[in-house]
This record gives sequence, C-alpha cells and structure tokens, in this order.
Amino acid sequence: MRPLYRNPTGKLFLLLFLVFLAAFAACSSLPKVEEIRKPSAGNQTPTIRGSKGELSSQKSQAIIEKLNQQAESSDILKRNIADMEAISGTPLIAGNTCTLLIDGPATYAAMVAAIRNARDHINLESFIFTNDEIGQTFANLLIQKQSEGVQVNLIYDSAGCIDIPSSFFKNLRDHGVQTLEFNPINPLKIRKEWLLTHRDHRKILIVDGEVAFTGGVNISGVYSEGSSSRGRGESSPLPWRDTHVRIEGPAVAEFQKLFLDTWGREQGAELPKRNYFPALKRAGKTLVHVVANTPGQDNRLTYIMYLSAITHARNSVHLTSSYFVPNEDLVKALTDAAARGVDVKIILPGASDTGSVFYAGRSYYTKLLKSGIKLYEHRKAILHAKTAVIDGVWSTIGSTNLDWWSLLRNDEVNVVILGNNFASEMEEMFTGDLEECNQISLAQWEERPLPERMQEILSHFFRYWL
Repeated sequence: MRPLYRNPTGKLFLLLFLVFLAAFAACSSLPKVEEIRKPSAGNQTPTIRGSKGELSSQKSQAIIEKLNQQAESSDILKRNIADMEAISGTPLIAGNTCTLLIDGPATYAAMVAAIRNARDHINLESFIFTNDEIGQTFANLLIQKQSEGVQVNLIYDSAGCIDIPSSFFKNLRDHGVQTLEFNPINPLKIRKEWLLTHRDHRKILIVDGEVAFTGGVNISGVYSEGSSSRGRGESSPLPWRDTHVRIEGPAVAEFQKLFLDTWGREQGAELPKRNYFPALKRAGKTLVHVVANTPGQDNRLTYIMYLSAITHARNSVHLTSSYFVPNEDLVKALTDAAARGVDVKIILPGASDTGSVFYAGRSYYTKLLKSGIKLYEHRKAILHAKTAVIDGVWSTIGSTNLDWWSLLRNDEVNVVILGNNFASEMEEMFTGDLEECNQISLAQWEERPLPERMQEILSHFFRYWL
C-alpha cells in the first residue's frame, strides 16, 4: 500500500517533492552477489543457533543434510544458505513454529489474540496505521493492554501515516503508549538527517518477546474482508490480497533486535524496562533466517536473498509480487532460470493502487514472456503480498517489494523459512491464487493497445524512483 498515491488531491505536492529529492540524490546501485560473497563460503558448515545457543558443527551439518534431502535435485539450500550467512553475518535459527496467515481477517485474528494474551510488553512497527475501524480496534486494544500494565511501544512511518490526524497518535500517548514517528516529514520534527526518501516499510509485531508477526499486512481497513470475491457486487471495491506469518521460538529475538535497533536509530525516548529478551524455548522444528534491509548498507540483504535464491533454483520459482519493477540483474536471474528449465511463474497485480509502478512493471512483460516465464495477473483483488516459494523447500514472506524504492531506500524485513512442510503450504496458497488470475500469453500481450504501451514506456523511464 502506497499512501502517497491514496489521496491525490491533498498529497500531490508531497509526492512531487519526494520524487524531486530522489531524482537529484546520489544514485545508489544494488550489489552483485559474486562481488561480496566470501570465496570459501560454499565450503563451510553454516552457523545454526537454537534455543540454548549455537549448535555444534555436527548438529548443524545434520540439519542441513536433512533439508538437502527434502530439496531433491536442488542445491538451493546449500548455496543460498552459504551466500546469506557470508553476506549477512547472521545465523540460521532452529526450533521455531511458523503459521501461514492468508489475508487480513486471519492475520488480524491471530494478532489480536496474541495482544490480548500479552503479559509484559507489545512492540508494534507498521508502515501504515489508520484511524478507521480496524485502526481504532487495534488502538483501543493497545490502550487497554497499557492500562493493564503491559508496556506498549509503537513505531509508525511518517509518510505511511501522512493522512492520519496527529490526535490519533496523541490519544495513544495520553494513555501511556510510547509512540515513535519514523523519519518525520515535517522538518520541525527532525531528530537527525532529513532524508525524506528513507521510509520504514516493515510490519512487525512482537508480544512478550515470545511471538512475532511479519509480512505485508498493514493496520488498515482495506484488509477487513478476505480476498475472496464470492458474494461481492460488481460495483464493490476490490478486496486486498496479502500474506503474513506468525513465528514462535528463538527467531523472535531477531525481530526484537530489529525493533529496538530502529527505536535507537530514530532516537526515540528511553523505553520502560521490560523483559524484552526472555529465555526462549524450542517451539517447533522449523529453521528460519530473519533478513532485514537498512538504507546505507552496501549488502542490501533482502535483494541478495531473492537474487541468490533465484540464481540457485533448479526446479521451480513461484513469486508473488505486488510492486514489480526489477533491476536488470533480477530480470537476468529470472530469464536464466527459465532458460535452464526452471518452472518460473510470477503472480502480479491486475489492478493496483499505484499506476506508475503498475505500468513500469508491465514494461518487462515482453522480455519475460519471450524467455518462457509464465506471468499471471490477479483479477479479483488488489494484490499486496510479497512472497516466494522456490524448489519446494525455500520460502519467504515479508515486506520487500521487487522494485527500486523497496530494495534501495526502505527499511524492510523478510523471513526465510526452510523445509518442505511449510513450502507445501506456500505452494498450495500459490495454486489457489493462480485460480484467481488471468495468464498473460505473448500473443495476447503483443496485441495490447497503444496507449498502454505509451504508459509503460513513460513509467519505465522513471523506474529508478518508483
């Protein structure tokens, strides 16, 4: 969801100003895996941490070998794990349970249940937090928990919440909730360097340091209904299709570190003392890697995560991308995968809340289709999910879009989940989404009207700032 385009009458000046700043800022570039990978990375046993600390090399190797057996002929696990550990310096984390959450109602139900059960603290970070019915529901619940002695800390993005009256967040503060406006647009509120293009696009909820949520779902009424179109009238606005995940186990501490790091970098007020890092027990058998981006870092981890996984795929690459404006290296990784026989399918929006990104993404269709990639457009919902499942064993869910703004300028976070059990759930979800899509054939695509072609050309020209 991109709020800068949501209210064109009141926010056009801000949008133009942001684009102006981005256009004249120093042009950053995305890294190449081979330039930052350690030469010996692929020969080392990856570091895996469990509930009681780092596992022995023997136990780590046994876990990886078991996963490799699940991956059949693919070597994605060995190679992608080696790339990510060498580049990120963060370990894989064993002993977790991951629950797939499809669409807003399921996500909100799980989040509300966790918040209601909170005993010590609630840390919530969201790009958008509206003051509609859904936003009020969450706000009232957070206020209630604060009144019960649970410490509530909230980070919201200044641009993402530009339409939200200040009184909404003041009411939360007046009831004891600690709030932090990320990178304020108002220059009178700045606490450090004023860089409007740096946004916090993460969606994270941590409850008692024991359970975490992440994905693409903001706190907003557009998610009130599921994405199913059954029973909807033709004039009804399209529902929103998104994906989130609930995580329990040692990996929750990684999300807590990210939240507290952001609070510190943004110079938020000192937080009340709470048990932010409780001893975490083994909650399941799932191995995960928490991957986060922060602008200014050379390695741009979520980008490397996607590029490495696609590059090493041997059987299938199934992507769902709401805002798709890839750079040339990502396009090459996808077309190379198709050329070596990988089943590459990409679900993209058939309608969008951001026209320029929509048409910029379509400007790549011809090249992708000619390479043998299968493209699908969702016809029954506004697609906002950012997910992938590769080779039936590697999955990711998060906030990262495959566009320049997300990959270069935003704070983002994804969770990589390894294993065929969760991947099979992801494949089932992907198959269900395909049933709601129209496949785009090359012959059909080459017959599109001239005005659409012109919009694609114009939007492609500005792709670096989208």
